[in-house]
Amino acid sequence: MVLEAPIVAADVVQWLYSDASYLNDTLEIVSEMAARLRDGNVPVDRATTGIWVVHPNVRAEASVWASDGTKELRLYTADNSSDEDYQSSPIQRVHQTNQAVRVRISERPEEAEEFPVAIDLRDEGYTDYIALPMPFSDGSVKVASFATKAPGGFRSGHISVFESLIRPLALVCELKTLRRTAETVLDTYVGPRAGSKVLDGTTRRGQGEWIKAVVSFADIRGFTRLSNTLPADMIVNFLNKYFGAMTAAVEAHGGEVLKFIGDEVMAIFPYETEEEARDAARRALLAARDTLGRIDEINRSNKCAQTPDLSVGIALHAGDVFYGNVGSETRLDFTVVGPVVNLAARIAELAKDLHREVLVSDALSDIMGCRSGLFGRYQVKGFDDPVSVYSPDLLRGDKLGYCPDNTATLARDTN
Repeated sequence: MVLEAPIVAADVVQWLYSDASYLNDTLEIVSEMAARLRDGNVPVDRATTGIWVVHPNVRAEASVWASDGTKELRLYTADNSSDEDYQSSPIQRVHQTNQAVRVRISERPEEAEEFPVAIDLRDEGYTDYIALPMPFSDGSVKVASFATKAPGGFRSGHISVFESLIRPLALVCELKTLRRTAETVLDTYVGPRAGSKVLDGTTRRGQGEWIKAVVSFADIRGFTRLSNTLPADMIVNFLNKYFGAMTAAVEAHGGEVLKFIGDEVMAIFPYETEEEARDAARRALLAARDTLGRIDEINRSNKCAQTPDLSVGIALHAGDVFYGNVGSETRLDFTVVGPVVNLAARIAELAKDLHREVLVSDALSDIMGCRSGLFGRYQVKGFDDPVSVYSPDLLRGDKLGYCPDNTATLARDTN
């Protein structure tokens, strides 16, 4: 093996510098690299990378490959349990010392006792483990690890192969991590639809497209008074619960939250054909019902006397909107604009004034094919003609109280 090591290392390094960069993510890279090592008689039975990531909820991710068929991307949040696991791991030792950590599991059992992961590996039949620092160009250090079940563990030639490939592995992993970070940041702050356009360079300031969509506006009742009385940290916590409930409901039903405006949430459910329009309207109604249900759960669990129960109003309208990139040369924003958006916002204000949880427009009723639940015709600011609004009762058991011919369909889809 010692004589073969330089050849194996050269083959894997060449691949890392060339074709590896075309793979989708670090998990594919680690899996293919491990397969190539095994083809070169390097007895790798487990290979991983551990990389800190920029994400609102995830602290780090690990790509894990094993010879038993395991291919898994593990995500670690910043909770106490994951931090405890990290503090007692070889990964933490590598970060602390910037040196490789080897645990000869079968030859030196006392070394395995120092790390819980090594004990787990020993119980699974592994004989040797090594974690190596994987330097990124920004000066940070990530980690790659290898483990084997071969009798006697890794030989010196095997370790030399790992040391030879670690820098090109770091380079290609960094490329994929940077792309993933960019996608995460864009998806988080502008949404996946807009994020993909920005990342692909397919849009410029002032550019956009006309799309058809159900537009949803939701806001908190009495938020101005609330924000004037509660401490800032409690207001932020209050908003996070509300935004979390609304966003989870919208995304669960295939919509996209475009922006938070003060205490308002604007979301869209795009469509193209008449059939898709009906489906988008149905999903928007289900998202509204889901939102109200989630908020009821928040209110039931509210133990703070200072924080009042959440109460929201939701408006739904549909039609052609301009989805585009607006702003200045140094600050841009993706949004939807047009009369449909304006009327949806006005209907949301009307829902607040009329103390209704959900109001929908004539256009949405047209799409759903009925006029059940007509609440009245009202004059709204900025529009010459009065607008008809409908008030579906979405929370009355199986009877959703909107279109009689659609009630059964809606109920089936949520059960």
